[in-house]
Formats: sequence, structure tokens, C-alpha cells
Amino acid sequence: GRVTIYDRSWYGRVLVERIEGFCDKETRKRAYREINEFERQLTDDGVRIVKLLVHVSAEEQKRRMIERLNKPRKRFKIGLEDFRNIARRQEYLEAYDDMLERTDTDNAPWHVIASDNKMHARLTGFKVIVDTLGRDVKPSEPDLDPEVAAAAFKMWGWTPETGKENGKKNGDKK
Repeated sequence: GRVTIYDRSWYGRVLVERIEGFCDKETRKRAYREINEFERQLTDDGVRIVKLLVHVSAEEQKRRMIERLNKPRKRFKIGLEDFRNIARRQEYLEAYDDMLERTDTDNAPWHVIASDNKMHARLTGFKVIVDTLGRDVKPSEPDLDPEVAAAAFKMWGWTPETGKENGKKNGDKK
């Protein structure tokens, strides 16, 4: 009954650490195995995993960054690290492709969402989340607490059988 959100989480080794040279190819191969095994263990225990990769085009990324640079209240969102990473975009795209290919599994599939249109991306993401978390869920209506029904009858003359007030006005006492 809990929801947890991980932003990148255990994928750092096959993405940032790969690009920055913090791990070698063998370490990455082991990381892919560990990721798949870990996610399989989670799903075997009934955990539902929703993996979203929200992708923005280079053109839209540039437009958004320039917009931020032009708005003083948004300039804090951009640093030198952003420009360093943009210069390595092709390396990141290759790393993402490898990650998707090696960790898109039946029990924990990836959902790639184009995000040049923010509203569409958000709605698509929410739909994926709702569909995944709601799969095989059988909603049920809760029983009416007899004490709540008695309080409603006492306050308004409302009964569950009729769903109406039985001629009493709101706030009338019996």
C-alpha cells in the first residue's frame, strides 16, 4: 500500500558513472545483471515497478534553457554542469539506449515518454502509472459504518434504504 519514487536510483552506474568514467565495462555488465535481478526479486514479492524515461529533444532542451536564462527568477536552474552534460549528449543517448535494451524486462518494462510537450508528457506518465498500479485491482465500496448511519439519521433523518432525509430539514433534531 505504499508508493516510493526513485529518481535515477540504481541506474547511476550504467549512466552517469559510465559517462564520467567512474566504472569500467565489466562493472557496468555486472550492474545490468544486478539491476535486473533486483527488480525481478521485487516483482516476485508483488512490488509493481513503473520505469519512466522522460526524453526531451536537443532543440526543446535548448529552448527551455534559453528561456530560463532570459528569466532572472529561473536562472538558478542552470549551471555549468548543464552545459558540460549537453556537450556529452551523444554519449548519454548511447548509454540510455544500452540501459533500455539491457533492463527492459517483462516484469519491469521501460516506458519512454517524449516530453517536448510538457502537458502531454505528464498525462502520459500518469496514465502509465495508473494503468500499472491499477492492474488487477478490484475496487470495492466500503460498508457503511452503522454508527455513521445512526448519526446521519439522528441529524437529518437520512436512511441508507432511501438515501433521502425522510422529510427532515438539514440540522433538524429528532
